[in-house]
Amino acid sequence: MHPLLYELNTRCWLRELSAQHGQTIQLGNVPDEEFQSWQRLGFTHIWLMGTWTTCSRAREFGLTDLELLQAYGAALPDWRPADVTGSPYALAEYRVPETLGGEEGLRRFRERLHANGMKLLLDFVPNHTGLAHPWVKMRPGLFVQALPGTPGTFATETATGVCWVAHGKDPFFPSWRDTAQLDYRRADTQAIMREVLRSVAGRCDGVRCDMAMLLLRDVFSKTWAHCPATGTQATTEFWTTAIAEVRQAHPDFLFMAEVYWDLEQNLQQLGFDFTYDKWLYDHLANDNYAETQNHLLELPQDFLKRSVHFIENHDEQRATRRFPLDEHRVAALLSLGLPGMRLVHHGQLEGTRTQLPVQLGRRPVEHPDPAVTSFYERLLAALRNHAVGRGEFELLRPRSAWSENTSDHCFVIVQWQSEPDAFDLVVVNLAAQPSQCYVTPTIAGLARREWKLEDLLGEEKFWRSGHEMHTRGLYLAVPPRAAQLFHFSPAR
Repeated sequence: MHPLLYELNTRCWLRELSAQHGQTIQLGNVPDEEFQSWQRLGFTHIWLMGTWTTCSRAREFGLTDLELLQAYGAALPDWRPADVTGSPYALAEYRVPETLGGEEGLRRFRERLHANGMKLLLDFVPNHTGLAHPWVKMRPGLFVQALPGTPGTFATETATGVCWVAHGKDPFFPSWRDTAQLDYRRADTQAIMREVLRSVAGRCDGVRCDMAMLLLRDVFSKTWAHCPATGTQATTEFWTTAIAEVRQAHPDFLFMAEVYWDLEQNLQQLGFDFTYDKWLYDHLANDNYAETQNHLLELPQDFLKRSVHFIENHDEQRATRRFPLDEHRVAALLSLGLPGMRLVHHGQLEGTRTQLPVQLGRRPVEHPDPAVTSFYERLLAALRNHAVGRGEFELLRPRSAWSENTSDHCFVIVQWQSEPDAFDLVVVNLAAQPSQCYVTPTIAGLARREWKLEDLLGEEKFWRSGHEMHTRGLYLAVPPRAAQLFHFSPAR
């Protein structure tokens, strides 16, 4: 079973549920219909993004940073200071605040997910803490320290005097000024963060690890080479030991990595179950259809089925903004029709257009887009009832339909089979023009049958000779930006 993950903005979702039901809804009293809806749509995992306690100084930063204030106004024109909750990635502690239902509410929410056949993912933010995390004053040695006044650092009073601590950082972007950078060169930092991770693992079924590649030894040493290394130095990769320790207690625990820079395979080798497939997103977002096909066909199958496919998340532009409707349908079918983890973002199914800064706890009111909602309803129903995401898969290589026709490069075709006498083909034409190709399904016994083809996302039905498909191939001539899901069954 290939996971289908739903990312929820926890703060916004609970606020909207409370308004909808006219009472305070927290994690412990979520209405039954929410669980029933997720189950009906086929989700296997729910990711509660932004569940932990945010640092108070992170909220103060969120109320004074001019760039963020401009982003609030663009996303939520009537925003008020009460709407600013601070970044959920600048943490004070790994505890659920009482405003969201507390630890008991989380426990009950997880129990109810399990009762409905789903599992819970939570955030693990390993690279940094919030500015006001207790360790900054009590154990400053756990953090990257620098000379006074070094850019990208801040002064903090400790028991032994003033020290300068680095803000968290991606080396290709400015520092995150609401955070404090943990020093993973130190053995004690690694040890205490492994302890934190074990505590988190006892309260959920998996974690989405924020910016997981920043902890790799070679990445970290290059990023912080300008700051002195202190304390006893660690000699191993953090993730190798941390994942192994968690799995001693929780063998089926799921690790998902946010990762970029072609380091996905590195993290899979260190034990991650799934890693972000940002390459696919970028190819789709930039309409690079030939590169999309090459990217997918060249990936090893094991790597592909351990990738996380998405067309939006809380860091990316909304799919309805990024893609016109026809492209949206193609991108959605492809991201949900590939092997691996398929990620759907809060609001994606309704066609939400506003990308919300994570510091805000309220979304603008938007009416669902009927064309988007009806498409996703039909697509998710088809996935739930057929082989896609459940059976054996194979990416098929399209062939030119005739000499000098190069439109076969515009296709991505994925074959799925979960029972001997039926199979499905995910067929997308990424181009803005009609395209044609031949493709040969690799189904045992294909040639011995006559087959009925039904497009589960449309109204088309065809009958084809299995012998002809085996010897010559299945001919496909499809409209621009086609998103088709063909179910093959024996012709009666």
